[in-house]
Amino acid sequence: MSDFTMATDAEGVAVITWDVPEKSMNVMSLQGFADLDALVDAALADTDVKGIVITSGKDSFAGGMDLNVIAKMKDDAGDEPARGLFEGVMQMHAVLRKIERAGMDPKTNKGGKPIAAALPGTALGIGLELPLATHRIFASVNPKAKIGLPEIMVGIFPGAGGTTRLVRKMGAMAASPFLLEGKLSDPVKAKAAGLIDEVVADPVAAAKAWVLQARDADILKPWDAKGYKMPGGAPYHPAGFMTFVGASAMVHGKTQGVYPAAKALLSAVYEGALVPFDTALKIEARWFTNVLMNPSSGAMIRSLFINKEALEKGAVRPDDVPDQRVRQVGILGAGMMGAGIALVSAQAGIDVVLLDQKQEAADKGKAYAASYMDKGIARKKATEESKAALLGRIHATTDYAALQGCDLIVEAVFEDPKIKAEVTRHVESVIPEDCIFATNTSTLPISDLAKASQRPEQYVGIHFFSPVEKMMLVEIIKGKATGDRAVAKALDFVRQIRKTPIVVNDARFFYANRCIIPYINEGMRMVAEGVAPALVENAARQVGMPLGPLQLVDETSIDLGAKIARATKAAMGDAYPDGAVDEVIFFMEGQGRLGRKSKAGFYSYDDKGKRLGLWDGLAAQYPVAKDQPDLIEVQHRLLFAQVLEAVRALEDGVLMDIREGDVGAILGWGFAPWSGGPFSWLDIIGAPYAAERCDQLSERFGARFACPALLREMADKGQSFYGRFAAKADAA
Repeated sequence: MSDFTMATDAEGVAVITWDVPEKSMNVMSLQGFADLDALVDAALADTDVKGIVITSGKDSFAGGMDLNVIAKMKDDAGDEPARGLFEGVMQMHAVLRKIERAGMDPKTNKGGKPIAAALPGTALGIGLELPLATHRIFASVNPKAKIGLPEIMVGIFPGAGGTTRLVRKMGAMAASPFLLEGKLSDPVKAKAAGLIDEVVADPVAAAKAWVLQARDADILKPWDAKGYKMPGGAPYHPAGFMTFVGASAMVHGKTQGVYPAAKALLSAVYEGALVPFDTALKIEARWFTNVLMNPSSGAMIRSLFINKEALEKGAVRPDDVPDQRVRQVGILGAGMMGAGIALVSAQAGIDVVLLDQKQEAADKGKAYAASYMDKGIARKKATEESKAALLGRIHATTDYAALQGCDLIVEAVFEDPKIKAEVTRHVESVIPEDCIFATNTSTLPISDLAKASQRPEQYVGIHFFSPVEKMMLVEIIKGKATGDRAVAKALDFVRQIRKTPIVVNDARFFYANRCIIPYINEGMRMVAEGVAPALVENAARQVGMPLGPLQLVDETSIDLGAKIARATKAAMGDAYPDGAVDEVIFFMEGQGRLGRKSKAGFYSYDDKGKRLGLWDGLAAQYPVAKDQPDLIEVQHRLLFAQVLEAVRALEDGVLMDIREGDVGAILGWGFAPWSGGPFSWLDIIGAPYAAERCDQLSERFGARFACPALLREMADKGQSFYGRFAAKADAA
């Protein structure tokens, strides 16, 4: 069955409908492009057809390109993957250019057939690039629809003409938020910005009416007309020159030079603006191919699109467990974490019982949701009606009896095993026998906490990241006794609240904190060694970490770090490896510099909590050494501190799927997204080099950099992580 079909009405309008079978949203494939091309040819050749409307048979228009197409184009080209990619992209350009020219005489620009796009809903990626090639875009009055070009978010850029067309349509400055930031807009805002042309109740009817009255001048794109000038000025125009100088500085400032797609996009725009349109498309295709051949982009696509989507669809969900969709969730503890969980649960349409010891505390937790909705109303993202509906789903109480109708409990009380055990026993005396009990914890072993439960097979860990409403990752932890239904319940709940889940086995710090704590510790170690704090922080940012380790510990609070250090030392005894780090964090704690919350930490802050710069007093306690390490050494210490823990987590069976390791690292603590995650990064640099670098680092800085046995074995065999473990991941 074809992805595209065509029917011509009595007035001579050919309606081409995109409707990919067995998909909830249209995605473009190579066969889809071929089908569309054939139908456009037929419509242009048919003398009875006066014009064409391209629409969708679904509620949305399209979600983008099937990114597996990229792999197929590479594979089909054999030993010349770059050639295969470039030729494949140019074939796409040819189809869209045919739509754009619509049979016009190349000399007179007359005689073409009007072609309009009718968007019933969301149009992303190629779902917008295709409409941009038509002569007029009509969108439905659908406030939930999203329109835009989000490709930059997964490590590529709009490469099917979207970059070239949008810049020529809007100008480089106006187009930059949509190209460089992947900004998405609802139809009304998309029209105001100039992305689309009309917002109407019935886009197909409006498009048909327009097609029947359109003239030659209506279907000639500005860039095909004589005397065209780019809005805002081309690079050689004074205004345009300043735009591109500023854009170059902005891109480098935001990406620190480690994201190839942003730089390539800017190059395609700059070079394309100097030449005729068809040459600009060829330039865009060359830069797009360059990006697709970069291992960084391949890794980002795999982790942030393919693997992330697979996890969200239940790739690691236990088999043979029926749907565990949550009807009513009981949340114990209405502090910041509990309030956030209540908010996202209510947003997903789940009834919430928000329980705390005092009614005042429970009400405060509910007020957090009210405040969040008020901010949305102020930004016109929400209404008073939606606020009332959401608050109506949250019942704030101190009465444990209110939990009797819950099918999931999420306990979010203090990180104290005794308090958690007491709450567990109290709640289990009230809730139904089949209710799943989840504890929200970032460090406490689930198997130990489950000892307080009468039904340990129904006890599971859920680690939310703060703030809950912003952070996309949720870590689900299996205790030794946790059963499949509890895991499935947690997974289905996380998917309901539109987060990305990973499932890990129980161990101290689980996965995310196991990897991020060494990153923070390595930064503090270097400060104690005399490495300039500014070098530590800037090295981290320049390798793609969103925050330097010192800023991160300020944000999470220094006293929390000190508390974790004491607890870990007590648990590990003589095996505790971080005494040198404790000296720094206990010094800061003793100075009362507890981080951003106290407006004093490794950084100085003003009265409003705005970060001013690194604290001058740090140098007095830890003088900066005369000889400083080079940038790469600092970056490798920070990166290897994290990735070696990820490998050890895989060795220990804490991680069960490398996809979860990569996706979890990027979404959980922001591990250098350009790399695709720790396992993807090791694949990029190669296991042999990684093992060699481990030996060098461990010889100079200690056993924490010792090469894990798994990595050593893979280095000896010349293996990669995705080469060795991909088959297992795909089968999961």
